[in-house]
Amino acid sequence: MSQSPANPSRRQALKLFGGAPLLPLGVGLGGSALLAACGGGSTAATAATATPTAAAFTAMAAPGIADPASMATTNVASALKVAYSDGSSQTYQLGYQPFFITGQQVPNGNGGTLIAGSYFDINGKPIMDNSVPASARQFFSDAPDGTTLLSVPGAKVAGVKGNTVFAVVQFEYTSLDQAGVSAYGKLPSPIAVLTLDQDPATGKLSLVKYYNVPTAPANGLWITCGASLSPWGTHLSSEEYEPDAASIAKNTQFQAFITNLYGDAAAVSDPVKANPYLYGHLPEVTVNADGTGTVKKHYCMGRISHELIQVMPDQRTALMGDDATNGGLFLFIADKAADLSAGTLYVAQATQTSAPGVGTGTFTLKWVNLGHATSAEVLALAQAAAQNGGTPSIMDVKTTDPVDPTYTQVWLGGKKNWIKLVPGQEKAAAFLETHRYAGLMGGTMAFTKMEGTTVNAKDKIAYSAMSYIQSSMVDGSIPGFKVAGPKAGAVYALNLKAGQVDTSGAAMNSEWVPVDMAAPAALVGEDLATPDALGNLANPNKIANPDNIKFSEKLRTLFIGEDSGMHVNNFLWAYNVDTKQLSRILSTPAGAESTGLQGVDNVNGWMYVMSNFQHPGDWEIKTVTANGVTNTTGLHAKVYQTLEPLIDKNYENGYGAAVGYITGLPQTTKV
Repeated sequence: MSQSPANPSRRQALKLFGGAPLLPLGVGLGGSALLAACGGGSTAATAATATPTAAAFTAMAAPGIADPASMATTNVASALKVAYSDGSSQTYQLGYQPFFITGQQVPNGNGGTLIAGSYFDINGKPIMDNSVPASARQFFSDAPDGTTLLSVPGAKVAGVKGNTVFAVVQFEYTSLDQAGVSAYGKLPSPIAVLTLDQDPATGKLSLVKYYNVPTAPANGLWITCGASLSPWGTHLSSEEYEPDAASIAKNTQFQAFITNLYGDAAAVSDPVKANPYLYGHLPEVTVNADGTGTVKKHYCMGRISHELIQVMPDQRTALMGDDATNGGLFLFIADKAADLSAGTLYVAQATQTSAPGVGTGTFTLKWVNLGHATSAEVLALAQAAAQNGGTPSIMDVKTTDPVDPTYTQVWLGGKKNWIKLVPGQEKAAAFLETHRYAGLMGGTMAFTKMEGTTVNAKDKIAYSAMSYIQSSMVDGSIPGFKVAGPKAGAVYALNLKAGQVDTSGAAMNSEWVPVDMAAPAALVGEDLATPDALGNLANPNKIANPDNIKFSEKLRTLFIGEDSGMHVNNFLWAYNVDTKQLSRILSTPAGAESTGLQGVDNVNGWMYVMSNFQHPGDWEIKTVTANGVTNTTGLHAKVYQTLEPLIDKNYENGYGAAVGYITGLPQTTKV
C-alpha cells in the first residue's frame, strides 16, 4: 500500500469489533465466484494437434451502484480467449477464490489453528489489541500485500493429496486498532508461508498449512509492501518508507513499532534495538520443503522506500521501485548470480528530452555509481552508527539553510535538507542515508511514488509504475525536470541495454541497464475535471494510480493493480504488449487496493494470477457542516452508506482482507 506516513489511513468510519467470533474458513467471502481452475466454453472444437497462436483477456465492465453487492466484494467477470492454429478458439471464464480472509482461523499444520494475518513479536509471542478491553484480541492485518507462488524440489507436507506448492504472503500493516486509532507502521510486519494442495487435474489450490516465518534473524520487518519471485525461487520482500534516522527521536510511530516488536517499552531506549538503520532494506524469504521458511535481510541494496524489486534474467541486475516523494530510480548489480549479499548500487541521472510541463515526460538515463558493499559491511556500519550517536556520526543534517558553503542542499520527502558528510563515512552514507547521498552525488531525486517494477525479458523492456504524478515531478523544484501529470499516474517503459558506462566512464557489468523511459499512451491515467456520476475522479476506463505490476512472458501481458484514491473501486488490468489492448479483469471491494499481484506462467503445468486486496471500506470522504447543513464530499461520498454494511458483513466487520488468486486460467500447454 502506498500511503504516506503523514496520512497513514484513509478509513474514516470507526470500527468496533465488539467481541464478534472469528468466522470459520470459507465463510463470509462476500459472494465471490468460486470457480474450478479449469473451465470455460469454446467457440469451436480444438484439434489435439492445434497449437495456441494468440491469447487475449476479455474486459469486464466496472461495477455500479445498481448492483451494490458487486462493489462490495472481489468481482471477476472477465475471460481469457485463446486462438489456435486450426482456426478454433477457447474461452476460459475467470473467477476469484480466496485462500482466506484475514482474521479467520487457518490450519497451522500441527492439528491446530491460528489467525490469518496475525501479529507476533520478535520472540514469537502474540501481539494483542487491548484498545477495547472488553474485546481484547490478537492483532491481525487488513493489508496483505506482496505474494509469490512457487514450488520447492522434494517438497512434502502432511495433508497434501496432490502436488505440494507454496505461496509466501506478507502483511504490510493494519489500518486501525479496535478503538479506531491508526495502527499504521506501529506493528512489525508478519510474513507467512502457505502450503497449498494443487489438484493435478484441475489446478485448483487449497490451503493446507499456514506457517508464520520468524523474523528475529532480520531484526523484525518494517512495513513490507510489494514483493516478487526471484529467478532462483525465493520471495523478495520490501521495507517501505524507511524511518528517517535524523529525526528518529520525534518519531512516535517508530517508537511504537520497537515497543511492539520487542514486547517491551524499554527497548525504545536501547540504541541497539531501536536502531532505525536496520529498517528500509530488502528481506529475502527462502521456503523449505516442509512448508516452513526463513528470512534474511540484504543491507547492501540501498536504504530507500523499497516497493517492489525486479531481478533481471541474469540473476544479478535488480531494478528497484522507490515509493517516496523526491525518490530516485535505483539499480543494483550483484557480484554473483542468485546472491544479493554483495554488489554495486547505482542511482539514475535522468535527462528530460520532452518539453517541460507537458504530458508524462520522456527521459534518457545515465547511472551514478554510489558504491560497492556487502550486506555484512553495511550491517556493521548500521550497528556502529547506533553506538556512535546515529546520523551525526555519518552526516550533519540541517532542515534550515545554514548559509555555509560546506553544506549541500538536497531534497528529502518534499523538503529541503542541507547536509555535510563526516570524512570517511561515504560508504555509510551511500547505504544507510541513500536518499540524501544520492542527491548529493547527482542522482535525479525528482520522482514521486515510483512503485512496482517488472520486466518483459523477450523485448528487454522494464516497466515502472508511477502511482501519482505530482509534487516533485510537476512543481519544477528539481532543475531540468518538470512534467504535467496526470495525478492518476502512468506506467513507464524502460529500454534495457548492454555495454553501458556510468557517469564516471566506468563499465557497468550488466546487459540489463535501463537507458531511457517513457509512458505508452495506453498506460497513462486520465484525471476528470469533475467527478462522474459514481464519484470517480479519474476515468474509470483507464488505469488510475498503478502500483503492483507484473509481466507474463507466456501471455505477453502486463498486469497492473491499482492503489487509487481516484477510482471508487480499484481495478486489476491486463495490457497485451503486442495488440496494445487494455482490459479490466478484476474489481476489488470499494475502498480497497489491489495487491499481491503475480502472473505465474507455469506451476506443474498450470497458469495463475495471484491477487489480494487491502483495507476494504477505506472511505475517502469529508463531512462539513455549515449554517446547520451537513454535506459529505469526496471519492466515496455517494456510495459508502450503501456499501459499508455489505463490506462489514463480507470482511470481518471491515477488519479483514483477502489473499487468493484468479481462477479459470487454463493449463500452460493450452496457451
